[in-house]
Amino acid sequence: MRIASDAPRTVRAAGVLVGLQGLAGLVFAAALLIRALDGASTEGNNVFGEAGYFVVLGGGVVAVGVALVLGKHWARSPAVVVELLLLGVAWYAAGPSGRPEYGVPIGLLCALVLYLLFAGPSRMWSLGLDEDESGKSGQ
Repeated sequence: MRIASDAPRTVRAAGVLVGLQGLAGLVFAAALLIRALDGASTEGNNVFGEAGYFVVLGGGVVAVGVALVLGKHWARSPAVVVELLLLGVAWYAAGPSGRPEYGVPIGLLCALVLYLLFAGPSRMWSLGLDEDESGKSGQ
């Protein structure tokens, strides 16, 4: 299925990756709910509230990813913010938490998405320029 979008491939690829990150958040929320409903100890924790929090965040990140794939210019900035926040999570997981098996792949994925969002075609697209206006193709 082909989606009509004026966004370059770099933006659409970043959108797919951001959408997958949002889906991971939704899966985590579902896992929290299943664990809580299965009778896991929830003493001192509001697991349902935590799951709701991840549903809202994950849903928002999925929406940003879909918007990037569809070529919506507004979605680039929230995607950059999400990736920068996740880079902090990756650093904490790899360093102070001592879980590099989680932190390193997450950090590499965030770096890839940021690269895609700041690549030349993505920047020109975000500014509303095409190749003729950038001064590169007419010379």
